[in-house]
Amino acid sequence: MTAGFGVYVHWPFCARICPYCDFNIYRDRGVDAERWTRALTRELAYWAERTQGRRLTSVYFGGGTPSLAPLPVIEAVIDECERLWGFAPDPEITIEANPTNAETSRFRAFHTAGVNRLSLGVQSFDDAALRFLGRDHDAATAQSAIETALAVFARVTADFIYARPEQTARMWGEELSRAISTGLTHLSLYQLTIEPGTAFDRAVSKKRWAPADEDVAADLFDATQELTAAAGLPAYEISNHAAPGEESRHNFLYWRQDDYVGVGPGAHGRVTTDGVRIATETELKPADYLGMVESKGCGAAFQGALSEKEVLAERLIMGLRTLEGARLNPSEWEALEERIAPLVAQGLIRRCDERLVAGKEGRRILDTLLATLVP
Repeated sequence: MTAGFGVYVHWPFCARICPYCDFNIYRDRGVDAERWTRALTRELAYWAERTQGRRLTSVYFGGGTPSLAPLPVIEAVIDECERLWGFAPDPEITIEANPTNAETSRFRAFHTAGVNRLSLGVQSFDDAALRFLGRDHDAATAQSAIETALAVFARVTADFIYARPEQTARMWGEELSRAISTGLTHLSLYQLTIEPGTAFDRAVSKKRWAPADEDVAADLFDATQELTAAAGLPAYEISNHAAPGEESRHNFLYWRQDDYVGVGPGAHGRVTTDGVRIATETELKPADYLGMVESKGCGAAFQGALSEKEVLAERLIMGLRTLEGARLNPSEWEALEERIAPLVAQGLIRRCDERLVAGKEGRRILDTLLATLVP
């Protein structure tokens, strides 16, 4: 299997901040497009010098809401990626967008700029749920945006959030069936989690509402697997479902522990140099990030070598999310032997050649499984 190599670009601004989101995001109050273009392309150049000879298999614009970024910024980043590294055959270039009229109107411009995959933050086809989730679109607008996206891009994915308060299996089944009926060949389906520090976290702590019961959430997870598999979109990762060949190539960089450069405020990266895996984290605040890149050429507030133990932990945490599992080397198998054996006996994991793979029940309780397995 040929290793991939990618670039992740974090655009930190949103028109509004959703109550469940704990990403590094800020309210969009207007930006200096030229300054951001200079900063992002300069940091790309910094990392290109340290990853010479590589070819990009993917570029991912995430956030935040990168589809609200000035178009010249998007164009410049893609052009600079091609100039600095060059693209491998058939690269995947993704941008995240919301299904609002303002963003839908820009889809063709993104495609012209070089984007060939669109990720839509739909989240729900229920208007009441969309209001609860703090979204600024309704179900009809979401449906229209999907149709427009499919007319422009060969590859489109959409995010949905389930296991919402008082959501029943019937309600979720109807909503998921509608999502499948759109013709999308990739779906990212996430259970609602209450992240610390978010508006939802504060609401739950004040007992304004309660999250879904764990047993209900587990039942909805099982129903999700069954419905998507029956529709030809089986799970290939805990939360991601796709037709064969439509899996996210960029996300596999994370799950397979391949290398990727992270630029933009709050972006993480993993780059291997001289056999050492380096973790990077950029400055969080946009002003601090811009200032650091302008003074030093790089916005990374942290660059550090990962220990063998940390590398193994990442491999397990990320790899066991996928159906292909985590590839381990002989010394890692030896180090984990005592931890693995009882989990295999319980049917939670299994060995497939050089890979450790979580079974169906193991994926349902992956957090508990990892707490036992990760050294």
